[in-house]
Amino acid sequence: MHEASLPLYSVAAVRALDRRAVDTFGLGADDLMRRAGAAAWRVVQERWPDAQHIGVICGPGNNGGDGYVLALHARAAGRKVVVVTLPYSVSRSDPARILHAEWIAQGGVVHAFHGGLPGMDLWVDALFGIGLTRAPDNAAAALIEAINASHRPVFALDVPSGVDADSGRAPGAAIHADCTLQFIVAKRGLCTGAARTLTGTMLLDALKLPSGLRGSEARDVDLLQVEALAGWLPRRARDSHKGEFGHVLCVGGDYGTGGAVMLSAQGALRSGAGLVTVATRALHVLALLTGRPEAMAHAVEESADFAPLLHQASVVAVGPGLGQGDWGRALYAAALASGKPLVMDADALNLLAQHPQALHEAILTPHPGEAGRLLGVHADKVQRDRYGAAHAMAERYESVVVLKGAGTVVAAPGQIPAVIDTGNPGMASGGMGDVLTGVIAALRGQGFTAFDAAVCGALLHGAAGDAAAREGGGERGLLASDLFAQLRRLANSCA
Repeated sequence: MHEASLPLYSVAAVRALDRRAVDTFGLGADDLMRRAGAAAWRVVQERWPDAQHIGVICGPGNNGGDGYVLALHARAAGRKVVVVTLPYSVSRSDPARILHAEWIAQGGVVHAFHGGLPGMDLWVDALFGIGLTRAPDNAAAALIEAINASHRPVFALDVPSGVDADSGRAPGAAIHADCTLQFIVAKRGLCTGAARTLTGTMLLDALKLPSGLRGSEARDVDLLQVEALAGWLPRRARDSHKGEFGHVLCVGGDYGTGGAVMLSAQGALRSGAGLVTVATRALHVLALLTGRPEAMAHAVEESADFAPLLHQASVVAVGPGLGQGDWGRALYAAALASGKPLVMDADALNLLAQHPQALHEAILTPHPGEAGRLLGVHADKVQRDRYGAAHAMAERYESVVVLKGAGTVVAAPGQIPAVIDTGNPGMASGGMGDVLTGVIAALRGQGFTAFDAAVCGALLHGAAGDAAAREGGGERGLLASDLFAQLRRLANSCA
């Protein structure tokens, strides 16, 4: 685990930690709920101090128990609190029943939802928590949709209801939270896929449990945030020379797609590659030399033109603008046969999907559509379980996989997967993946292992996109070329 990463856990691991906390520390069955509810109330006071009318949606399980505790604290503080449940809801767990009874004993009232909600300053979601893996039934879906339609702030306890805490998918209606407070440990599903839109600001409270408890259960994923770049790209020695930092060969740019390979080459240059060569169609050479003279552009029309370039390279980035015609297929085959470290994107991935083979330590960078083709499934299935899809590709192709998207997942055989906590919706535009290919290739050429190059490259690329959006006026209209200055700055900011 990188020293600056945050461990993420599966639902099974979270349940085991809950049991161990109760068994090890002699806590009563409802003690964790009392701690969770109190922690949640503190967040309400900090983030919504003026909320005088608070609605709490309590489900039948332990998450509902957390909600009852928050409701008790809010009522004791003089807030007007309305507790709403599903019409058929009965607290199922013993501790939840205890807290429900405590709410009633202290004069609280429970309202069954029958289609309408009162006006509130804040809604607290304590409906399902980590327990739900299917789409909510009709009654629950109606309640969730009513909360979302209230246009009031929504605070989710542990997990926005309707989100699968393992995969991040939302198979049906789901709470759209402004803030989510996770308890004890962070859940892996909240950091990728649909959950990235639904969680809002994410907070974590360990509920005053010792850190050793968390270490007793194996983590499933590492979350990498921008702070993790520190120490990965150290200051260079004063007597450095370009030969120490890798020679990246960018391969692609069939007719009409020369910009893709140029973006990849510039991504590699701005990420510190010592040398960058471009193998492309003769038609694109002049534009490449004019736009980025530091890249050595070569016209490659025949296999004989390509062999010397492969021989000189220390890493090959193949795919941006490659196409799937005879020209692209010939260059793709030669790159695979070269034995050089590979970073593969775009049509290189599509060609690989047509004839799957194991590629030792290549780095594959698919978006969900390409991932679906590599696995022989629809992209929707990839998105339903992004961790599972990344793992399946890594095993099938014996490679490092960078599954791009909201919460990019990096997986490799024998490695704890990583999920990247940088990047923004403005990066959903043409050319971003080409830049990422160049960034990762540059790091691979600078001596990073395949897995570390993929993780650091995805993190650096996303952070550059965030900085470009922040400093350039927003996410909409963000261009791939806007990242170049930020890549350089961030690659040097921690040295």
